Amino acid sequence: MELLVSPSSVEEAKNALAADIIDVKKPSEGSLGCNFPWVIDAIKGISDKPVSVAIGDSDFKPGGASMAAYGAACVGADYIKVGLMFDGALQAEEFIGAVVKGVKWKFPEKTVVIAAYADYSRVNTISPLDMAPLAAKAGADIAMIDTAIKDGKSLFDYFNESELQAFTAKNRALGLKTALAGSLKFDDLKVLKSIDPDIIGVRGMVCGGDRSDSVRADLVEKAISLIR
Repeated sequence: MELLVSPSSVEEAKNALAADIIDVKKPSEGSLGCNFPWVIDAIKGISDKPVSVAIGDSDFKPGGASMAAYGAACVGADYIKVGLMFDGALQAEEFIGAVVKGVKWKFPEKTVVIAAYADYSRVNTISPLDMAPLAAKAGADIAMIDTAIKDGKSLFDYFNESELQAFTAKNRALGLKTALAGSLKFDDLKVLKSIDPDIIGVRGMVCGGDRSDSVRADLVEKAISLIR
């Protein structure tokens, strides 16, 4: 299980270097808010770890999302991550296919992460359980669950341990890796190790509990020590 930490600046990224994956985002623009290309480039320059880039909580605009995914790949992202902020299996299939092609047609070695939201019923979006088979069919690499609304409710307010174990197992059968995120806390790490996703994504945990604060190096190191 790898630890993905989401800094929003070069300064924060310096405190996240103990993580397995550095995930660049702009929390002020949403759960998967997209940061600036020059910030991504600067963070690539200070880290030898894989860099993930969130390109947004996207509504159904496959052309725009495909272009954003290609831009993130061009600026150096190793992982390109997008959230599906809409409902409908047919739309999701078209959208995911466009994002995957936007990356893979020039950068087949790069990793595409498709995220859906644990609180999908609150934001009227596609369920992660419905998203994952579509992601596999389109050739994406990772199916992710995150939370869309950052109001203190976590992944575990919407899915229990057995449901997440089943999600992870099904993804493996589909040839997908699994990433889990969504206001995770240190107390969640024991059960997450039991679920055994490929990646867990955190920000608030390593900011002292408030995602609007800054990433702290000591808390990143604590998280790493607890999942190893």
